Amino acid sequence: MKKSIQSVFRVRLFMLVLAIVVAGGFTGCKSQKKIAAEQAAAERAAQIEQAKQDLLMIINDKGEMSLQEKEDKVSEIKGMNLEDPEVDALIIKAEEVIATEKATMKRLEEEKRRKELEAQQAEESKFTKIENLFDDIAGTKSMQMANTKINEALRFFASPDIPVLIIMYMEGSIKDYDRPTTIKKYLEYIKDQGKNVNKIHNVQFDANGKITELELIKE
Repeated sequence: MKKSIQSVFRVRLFMLVLAIVVAGGFTGCKSQKKIAAEQAAAERAAQIEQAKQDLLMIINDKGEMSLQEKEDKVSEIKGMNLEDPEVDALIIKAEEVIATEKATMKRLEEEKRRKELEAQQAEESKFTKIENLFDDIAGTKSMQMANTKINEALRFFASPDIPVLIIMYMEGSIKDYDRPTTIKKYLEYIKDQGKNVNKIHNVQFDANGKITELELIKE
């Protein structure tokens, strides 16, 4: 009888221990899931906070970030799909900042191209005026008028002695020149010849806008 009671007691003790072990296992499993969930929540919160800081940096940037860097960062944050209202609102503001910067850059580039074109046209206009003076000097029958035109033309040059180079042959970057002369001598030459067979190819200017070297090419 005593042995039976001991056997029953052992069985009950085993069952109790087993129950405690199983319960502990469930508790451990639940604790691990809770820890994992808390870690995931903490990581997401950190990502959201970092995204906010990055977006605010873009919005408040004073020229330290390039436009490409801003676009890349916004694209990266959008790809994270954080689904946070504050982050979403900051993304919209950052994209507005980027759009405004793009529009400003485009306007400045167009303005730069316009100024370059105007400068080129002004230079070409000046070339045309000089070439017309050359033609007038060569074509006039009046010595007095030719001398007046020479003096008028010389006002475009830094001095009467600036070099004039006449290209006889050109292929790519290779150029063959006639004997160098000066602008004063060249103008006297076309006056005497009664014709001007060269066109302006290149001009160099000084800080005052006066020509310091003239390169001509035969037509």
